[in-house]
Amino acid sequence: MSKTLQAVRGMNDILPDEAEIWEQFEEIIREWLHSYGYRPIRMPIVEPTPLFKRAIGEVTDIVEKEMYSFVDALNGEALTLRPEGTASCVRAAIQHNLLFSQPQRLYYHGPMFRHERPQKGRYRQFHQVGIEALGYEGPDIDAELILMCARLWDDLGLDDIKLEINSLGSAEERATHRAALIAYLEGHQDKLDEDGKRRLYSNPLRILDTKNPDLQAIVEAAPKLMDYLGEESLAHFEGVQTILKDAGIPYRINHRLVRGLDYYNRTVFEWVTTRLGSQGTVCAGGRYDGLVAQLGGKPAPAAGFAMGVERLLSLWVESGNALGRQEPDVYVVHAGDAARRAAFRAAEGLRSAGFSVVLHCGGGSFKSQMKKADASGAPYAVVIGDDEAAAGEVSLKPLLSRGEQVRIPMDVLPETLAERLLGVEDEDGSV
Repeated sequence: MSKTLQAVRGMNDILPDEAEIWEQFEEIIREWLHSYGYRPIRMPIVEPTPLFKRAIGEVTDIVEKEMYSFVDALNGEALTLRPEGTASCVRAAIQHNLLFSQPQRLYYHGPMFRHERPQKGRYRQFHQVGIEALGYEGPDIDAELILMCARLWDDLGLDDIKLEINSLGSAEERATHRAALIAYLEGHQDKLDEDGKRRLYSNPLRILDTKNPDLQAIVEAAPKLMDYLGEESLAHFEGVQTILKDAGIPYRINHRLVRGLDYYNRTVFEWVTTRLGSQGTVCAGGRYDGLVAQLGGKPAPAAGFAMGVERLLSLWVESGNALGRQEPDVYVVHAGDAARRAAFRAAEGLRSAGFSVVLHCGGGSFKSQMKKADASGAPYAVVIGDDEAAAGEVSLKPLLSRGEQVRIPMDVLPETLAERLLGVEDEDGSV
């Protein structure tokens, strides 16, 4: 007997009960983004490996340890399953000249891939919603991105997600701070862990984001990037805060918030929760003004964020606000050859009128079919036997209430069902 095959560890099947919740979530996301004028874009899940090395940075955890990269046997091209969406979106904008005439508000959603140890809230194939505002400079778009998130948490009924913000300044300001930070950390080199020693000269800013409890006192006392920001960067950051205060959005300035990708500058932010353990970040982003030019386009400002779908869905379901399974409006039961043909006509007529209909298939007695109708969650069953079929009629049977079964002409079925579902009384007083 052959061995039963399983999904790759950390790449999960999303079964119907859960997938319906995903679809409800995605509908909320689409309406929310449309209300802010964002338009969809869809990029391939496979990109040239150099795209991510150039955009994310070769001395980041993602590029060093987490990318699913391979060589295409057909032409020897180095390819990677996308670990994040910003680089792909910017590549597409450059390739198709989207920024030629006007800025772009774009969004995408879909699977991302990272080769890391699966744990709660972190998977090898995970899903993100990404939002990119390309061609906009100034603190207003930064603040709008943050306000968008606050509105979504309200739409989802989530009230325990907190905002942290910081400014990374310009490349020149970071370079000055970097030199001071390296000099400071060199004085504590013997106390750094292996990650810290490895990053000391390649990416020292990431040491500030360490979760190692033994290093907390050292990083707390480290030089703060905020002290190295110039007038323009400080004014930009103050502009963001002014809009947040005007909107009544509470936040905390976290000087250790640096983000793990090399392309960020100026504003960075994270929305975090304590309900997901160590994987508490549900949404993160910021400004990345240099990335368009870095990937070969004409220099253009840009900002955006991404949110983890699995983490948000976990919070949404736990909060009790997810809608759950959506039942059909009606289940069609039938027995006999003429009844089967009439059942198809009835079902299609109801669908044309906008109803959700499950037509029983696979045969079986009336009794067994009614059991399936009851289990479907539909409020009504349409029952058709050969007698009803011959008369051009159907029987409408309530499944969730004590109302009586009624026999009606097939051509008034859509109107009658609509009245029943809306709770409208018939002329004789029945419902």
